[in-house]
Amino acid sequence: MDRRKSLKSIVLGSVAGGLAIHGCKPATEGTELTEAPKITYPGRVPQETELIDELQDEQFLNPHEVETLTILCDLILPPSEDYKGASDADVVGFIEFMSKDEETLQPDIRGGIMWLDHKGNTEYGAEFKKATEEQQRAILDGIAYYDPEVPSNERPFEVNFFSLVRNLTMTGFYTSKIGIEEIGYKGNQPNVWDGVPDDVLEQHGVSYDEEWLAKCVDQSKRGIIAEWDEDGNLLT
Repeated sequence: MDRRKSLKSIVLGSVAGGLAIHGCKPATEGTELTEAPKITYPGRVPQETELIDELQDEQFLNPHEVETLTILCDLILPPSEDYKGASDADVVGFIEFMSKDEETLQPDIRGGIMWLDHKGNTEYGAEFKKATEEQQRAILDGIAYYDPEVPSNERPFEVNFFSLVRNLTMTGFYTSKIGIEEIGYKGNQPNVWDGVPDDVLEQHGVSYDEEWLAKCVDQSKRGIIAEWDEDGNLLT
């Protein structure tokens, strides 16, 4: 299931439709799981830090849901010899945070996990996390593909749920340190700009003012901080 290259192009999708599920009751008895891991975000302004602290004091996902999502996310983006997987980037922690920051996600994520367990119990006599990997993949194959021409509000709930978790998985992974390093993103880098090429200027019948060129494109002045007069005219 090597879909990594195509999955990289997926960005955070719209929120799935409303909860439309019944008859699902995931069991948590007898499990001893830890809570969803908490994550920190360096470089925030005080207001952001305060909000993040408030969100992290809350807990949305229960231990059963954490374990189920961990399995699901690793099936969506599994590790390999060359690449890390969803769990390596704590994608479930990202989903936990996003679910609290955007509360409209909560019924779809919780309801989708219930649907997985209901499907597993109905088809294989086991909740999703206890099914075999082959059985888990068979369940997902039935909801992982959809006709893009069909509006999201006309698709089955479980299809929108999987699309939502897939988008959150890819967003969480490729905005993490591991994911950024994998795609080789370097961020903004300093470069040298020599202005619009002469042939392009000539094509449009325009040219630079020599005084402006001296102020803006002279590479010997790159270290000089620009100054403007009171009328907004560039001085240096």
